[in-house]
Amino acid sequence: MDQIIRAVTKDGLVKISVVSGRDFVEKARALHDLSPVATAALGRTLCAASILGDLLKEDEASVTVRLNGGGPLGSVIAVSDNGGNVRGYVDNPLVDLPLNEKGKLDVGGAVGTNGTLTVSRDIGLKEPYIGSTALVSGEVAEDLTYYLAESDQIGAACGLGVLVDTDRSVLCAGGFIVQLLPGAPDTVIDAIEDNIRAMGQVTDVLKTGTADELLAGVLKGAEYEVLSRTPVEYRCTCSRERVAAAVASISKTDLEEMAASGETAEIRCHFCDKVYTFTPAEIKEMAEKE
Repeated sequence: MDQIIRAVTKDGLVKISVVSGRDFVEKARALHDLSPVATAALGRTLCAASILGDLLKEDEASVTVRLNGGGPLGSVIAVSDNGGNVRGYVDNPLVDLPLNEKGKLDVGGAVGTNGTLTVSRDIGLKEPYIGSTALVSGEVAEDLTYYLAESDQIGAACGLGVLVDTDRSVLCAGGFIVQLLPGAPDTVIDAIEDNIRAMGQVTDVLKTGTADELLAGVLKGAEYEVLSRTPVEYRCTCSRERVAAAVASISKTDLEEMAASGETAEIRCHFCDKVYTFTPAEIKEMAEKE
C-alpha cells in the first residue's frame, strides 16, 4: 500500500515526509503507456507532488508541479490533493532515450534543463500561489531542492526514485523531503547529508525495504516521532459534469461551429485518458445557453 509517513526529530530540529508510491506510479505508467524514461520522470514528479500536497493544511487545497525543460518529453505535470493523492501526465509519453553515462535512465536528458520547475498551490484564494525556478539538472529531486531554497526559502533536501523492471513495470518508487527547522546547527545538517550519501539511491532502499527504512536511513542517529501515516493513491477527479462545464465555457461562435459540423465531439482527460463524448445536439444546447 502506498503511503506518506510524516515524522519530526524529538529535538524539534528536523521534520521529514517520506512517500512510497510504487502503486500510483505503476498506475500512471499503465494508463499512459509510458516509456521507461517517461515513467521515471513522471513517477518522480508524482512522488514530489504527493509529499507537497500532503503538507497543505487547507481543505480542498491542491498543488501542481510542472517541469518544462525543453527536452523531448515536453511538459511533465503532476497534481496532488491535500491528502497526497495524485494524478499526472507527460506531453510525449513514448519518448525513449539511451541510458546515460552512469547506465541509468536519462531523466535529465528527457526533461531537459532549458526551462523551469513551477509549483502552483491552490488553497482556495482567488488566485493560486505560483513559484518558479530555473531547472538545475532535469532530474527532479535536485530541481525541487533548489526550488524550495530559492522560491520558498526553505532549507531542505529531497530524494526521489523510480525503478523500472525489464518488462517496463514499476518495481519501486518513492522519495523524501527532509526540512531543517529554525535553530538547527551545522552538525545536524552535516549528519543528515552524511546519512543521505551513505544510504545511496532511494530505490536502493525501496527495492528491498520500506518507507520506514527510508525514513530511518535519512534520520539515522537521531530520535524521532512518527506523526502520521496517510494512504495515498492515483486519483483522477474528472467527471462528465466537469468536462461539460469546460466545453460550455468555449465561445458561443465556436460551439455553434462545432454543432454545425454534425460530428460528435470527443474530449479526452489528460490524467486518466477517459474519453467523454458530446453530440451535436448537446453542443447546440450549450451554445443556446450562452
